[in-house]
Amino acid sequence: MNPAESKGLALAIECAKAAEEIQAEDIRILDVRGISTLTDYMVICSGSSMPHLKAILREVNKGVVSRTGDMPSHSEGKAVTRWVVLDYFDVMVHILHQEMRETYALEELWGDAKEVSWATVEE
Repeated sequence: MNPAESKGLALAIECAKAAEEIQAEDIRILDVRGISTLTDYMVICSGSSMPHLKAILREVNKGVVSRTGDMPSHSEGKAVTRWVVLDYFDVMVHILHQEMRETYALEELWGDAKEVSWATVEE
């Protein structure tokens, strides 16, 4: 694995960990290298209410900055839209309300992507 790949993966794992700390649901990391020209990794997680979505968004932003110093280059959406995307170039974090996640089925859309077992990755 080259340094750029490992940096992207490390960032994706930090995003997932930050989401986990605020009890985001069904957190997954997809390796979309070679499948997507947009990013290398997608972190997908969901929340069950507007306050929960806001908390996930806040904690991912805050947690990633404190752990890595990385800030998203762009974000799209707000908790009220029930789908927020944080763009870190190598990593895109999708924070969705459970209904939106079921409707848009990103895991199926990116079905060729390899899922990363992030919870077992040692620091």
